[in-house]
Amino acid sequence: MQTSLSAAAAKPALPIRRSEFIALAAALMAANALAIDIMLPAMQQIGESLGVADENHRQYVIGAYMAGFGIGQLGFGPVSDRFGRRAPLLAGLGVYVIAAFGAALAPTFAVLLAWRALQGIGAAGTRVIGVSLIRDVYGGRQMAEVMSLVMMVFMLVPIVAPSIGQLVMLFGEWHTIFAFMGFLALALTVWTALRLPETLDESARRPFNAKVVAQGFRAVLSNRRSLGYTLAGTAIFACLFGFINSAQQIYVGIYGLGTMFPIVFAAVAGLMALSNFTNSRLVGRFGMRRLSHTALLGFLTVSVIWFVLALLGPIPFPIFITLFALAMAQFGCIGANFNAMAMEPLGHVAGTASSTQGFLQTVGGGLAGAALGQAFDGTVMPLAAGFSGMATLALVMVLLAEKGKLFGHGEAAVEAAPIAVEH
Repeated sequence: MQTSLSAAAAKPALPIRRSEFIALAAALMAANALAIDIMLPAMQQIGESLGVADENHRQYVIGAYMAGFGIGQLGFGPVSDRFGRRAPLLAGLGVYVIAAFGAALAPTFAVLLAWRALQGIGAAGTRVIGVSLIRDVYGGRQMAEVMSLVMMVFMLVPIVAPSIGQLVMLFGEWHTIFAFMGFLALALTVWTALRLPETLDESARRPFNAKVVAQGFRAVLSNRRSLGYTLAGTAIFACLFGFINSAQQIYVGIYGLGTMFPIVFAAVAGLMALSNFTNSRLVGRFGMRRLSHTALLGFLTVSVIWFVLALLGPIPFPIFITLFALAMAQFGCIGANFNAMAMEPLGHVAGTASSTQGFLQTVGGGLAGAALGQAFDGTVMPLAAGFSGMATLALVMVLLAEKGKLFGHGEAAVEAAPIAVEH
């Protein structure tokens, strides 16, 4: 059975089932989460092995990856709009694989950071083109539903990644984790090469020159709704990155969880994955705006309560984890919907739009998250303050995007690409 995803569906069906298409897009996005979260149990060992005395400096293993990941997105978008999705994606995966194996052999911390930055550049292709693939095929609420399913997988990876990292270290040192990543990425590359069809029609491809690229970026940056939701998503992702940077220090350093760290980390990530799945089930009924705006207000409220309690003194672990879990449970109804609404008006430049938005979210969110991580002072105060400030900024950006009105009902009717997907 085939379901057309456009009223003007004139193209043949993609030679891949819908479920496999979504699974492959999710795997591409999940490669990014794996590259970050599988490292967390090894941070202390990396620091000791490579002579990194300041524990905050160990966070650069994540920061270097995020820097490469953010900058790399600027190139992959315009390139994929010109040459299609498959070739640039396979090139990015190839860089990811080489960098992972290179990092496994890194003799110094500086060399490790260089390989991590290169790995981030390769991973940028999976993020940009993963989103572009979905936008090529889906639009409107359908895109939000699929993005939620993809983000659910993206959030499921942190459930198992730290535990996998700790398990891998039972059979080797931190180097083994990078080799493990390399082999997984190699398998993903083979799957992509064999099964992923080209989703960008020849007629939709854009010339690749400075003028056209600049026009594409201008289209993104000059669209009030797209830019507003991109910046709002940037602020929310800054909270996530800030936590990831300091997770090991908070869970192990402050609360002394030790080997329980991956389990607690997984529990919160599982809640976020459940939130994404719930969003995918509800977005068709209630719409992206109602769900995401309500979740953002909930995120802000919980963050402010957390900040006020942090001002009063040390927060016991049961209270901390309850508030933190409640805040992150809202994430699933924010991230996917904000991304879908940011992409909604820009289907004609999906690759460039995805790269610009990805760059802003990754670099902006990554830098703000790194600042939150570097502000760690042995308490949860900096993180609580950061969550409250970023949530407030996100609300301001949403209000600007929606001209001061929340909970709007009418998603713009965006025609999906004329591609049918086989069920």
